[in-house]
Amino acid sequence: MFFTATIFGINIPFSKMLMPEWMSAEAMTYSRFLFGAIAFWITSLFVHSEHVTRKDLGILFLGALLGVVFNQGFFIEGLMRTTSSDASIVTTTTPIMVMIISFLFLKEPITTKKAGGVLLGFIGVLAIIITSDFEQNGRTPSTLGDLLCIASSLSYAFFLVLTRSISKRYQSLTIMKWMFLFATILTFPLGYKDMLAAKIFTQFDHAAWGSFLYMMIGATFITYLLIPVSQKRIRPTTIGMYNYLQPLMASVISIFLGKETFTWIKPIAAILIFMGVYLVTTSKSKEDVEQLTWQEKRRRR
Repeated sequence: MFFTATIFGINIPFSKMLMPEWMSAEAMTYSRFLFGAIAFWITSLFVHSEHVTRKDLGILFLGALLGVVFNQGFFIEGLMRTTSSDASIVTTTTPIMVMIISFLFLKEPITTKKAGGVLLGFIGVLAIIITSDFEQNGRTPSTLGDLLCIASSLSYAFFLVLTRSISKRYQSLTIMKWMFLFATILTFPLGYKDMLAAKIFTQFDHAAWGSFLYMMIGATFITYLLIPVSQKRIRPTTIGMYNYLQPLMASVISIFLGKETFTWIKPIAAILIFMGVYLVTTSKSKEDVEQLTWQEKRRRR
């Protein structure tokens, strides 16, 4: 998840280089869906094929809606209507949403250590966002844009909880080839015309194509292969915590590209984020609490 969050974070300034000059938000989103579907299905031809039950296909269909279509679609549309700072602040609510949803549906305990870790990471991300000077392209905060970004975070939180059990039954390649196929089919009427009309496919530019290929291969194919692998090993709240790394990595890349200036608040914020991730990662899970309860009952006997 650290590797995934790093790739996603680096992708933020690269995506900004493409929109809206080289392609629209709709063209970018559908390009990722189509590329992901083709890449995952072709790759699946070289590995052992898994049979997916009809019930699990239904779960994967919902996962495609929540984790691919709504998550990516709402965020890109929201980002087009509001500022980068507002969008980033809203995105940091994802770990909090995941923690609450996991408590309600998976009965994962909200411990003091876990809540403290989420709060520390949240403060660190806010420090980065408030002191950042991302180019806003003349945009002003929009209520609709902010609401779309909230919807994106909420859908991703539900996705992490919904697909946790299925990630333990199938390979990540099996999960993603079906999810991206569903996403491509569902959004075909809305996205294919914008994709075909995108300027990037008619004119060649090294920087634009470099950003585009990074987004397709790195921020789509590699990252979505790694998410189910992470779900097999760590809890949804812990996965959500790694969202805090994305604004940090975006800030580092922006400084490297000369779009932001270095301030001492950034390393302090980074320390808070890493401390928060560490606390959540090492907090007690549902299984840990049940094991301690069982051991306590055994001692009393």
